[in-house]
Amino acid sequence: MLPVPFDYETLRLIWWVLLGVLLIGFAVTDGFDLGVGLLLPLVARTDTERRIAINSIGPVWEGNQVWFILGGGAIFAAYPPIYAAAFSGFYLAMFLVLVALILRPVGFDFRNKVADRRWRAVWDAGLFIGGFVPALVFGVAFGNLLQGVPFHYDADLRLTYEGGLLGLLNPFALLCGLVSVAMLGLHGAIWLLLKTDGPVAARSRSAVTVLAPALLVLFALAGLWAAGLEGYVAQGLDPNGASNPLAKSVVREGGALMRNYGLHPWMRLAPVLAVAGTLAAWGLVRLRREGLALLASGIGITGVVATAGVSLFPFLMPSSLDPVAGLTVFDATSSHQTLFVMLLAALVFVPLILAYTGFVYSVLRGKVTAEQVERNSHSLY
Repeated sequence: MLPVPFDYETLRLIWWVLLGVLLIGFAVTDGFDLGVGLLLPLVARTDTERRIAINSIGPVWEGNQVWFILGGGAIFAAYPPIYAAAFSGFYLAMFLVLVALILRPVGFDFRNKVADRRWRAVWDAGLFIGGFVPALVFGVAFGNLLQGVPFHYDADLRLTYEGGLLGLLNPFALLCGLVSVAMLGLHGAIWLLLKTDGPVAARSRSAVTVLAPALLVLFALAGLWAAGLEGYVAQGLDPNGASNPLAKSVVREGGALMRNYGLHPWMRLAPVLAVAGTLAAWGLVRLRREGLALLASGIGITGVVATAGVSLFPFLMPSSLDPVAGLTVFDATSSHQTLFVMLLAALVFVPLILAYTGFVYSVLRGKVTAEQVERNSHSLY
């Protein structure tokens, strides 16, 4: 066995941060892909305009999904109880996401196979669904995590989930879903501003003027609503103890989602980044600094995702049925050795992915124009 230079608590905290990094990486990179898809009917009205929008993400969308795979793999390996509870409880919601995500590659690959308006309209609808549905469902999932998920364990740690798909679509979760849609739609609109010109860029600029204030208002409403929700406070956690969620005690407490901001003032940086990043992106678009606006939008997304994470901490998936069964950073992880081996792998592969991603974006910089699409009609999407 490899010697482990970190204690169990430190490794658990490192993996909490790494999981956040992977989720943020997915939201920032694949987020503008989803944003372009859900904006497609609004910013592109002719076939050529739709092809311009689609080909702006055509060379990079597959590579961006690496972050989604990494995030799922990290949850599976580092947090097996979370993986089991999430895929049991959110099974139908995840099936919807899977179907929507399948429509994306199919839409990209088949859209240009037949030069027929109705044929292409079907695949354009598929690309819209493939952008809108995941954006909405991911936000709804976070909204349910913040409220607690209806599951419990028996004495032998066998999990039972007692919710359903309709139960996930509660008002607060739907509000969080709208935050996600506005956030990714804004990110996609700024990407289109950076990568296109003409009517597509003009409509994308108009979309930014709607989506940026909408995101700020929705994020503020979600924060005010969350401040009044009854949350969960863990007691008796052993940061270096065995991964047994039933070994602690948990109490319900009004305003618990705001508790961390008083205990750990540095966590206030997360909502500040969300608001500041969105405001900066909006202002930079007005100044026609699209590259910096995309960076600022990514900072805003980082703040939104981080706000959900630090509000929940130390919980990853609280239980609304049996609060003691709620899964935390300190009682839902793999073994000490497993976390260390995974950390070594992450330290090798995450920088490689970052370097490769940066190289690809550097090579593929520049705008997609109508002339390019018409000149390469048979080789582009």
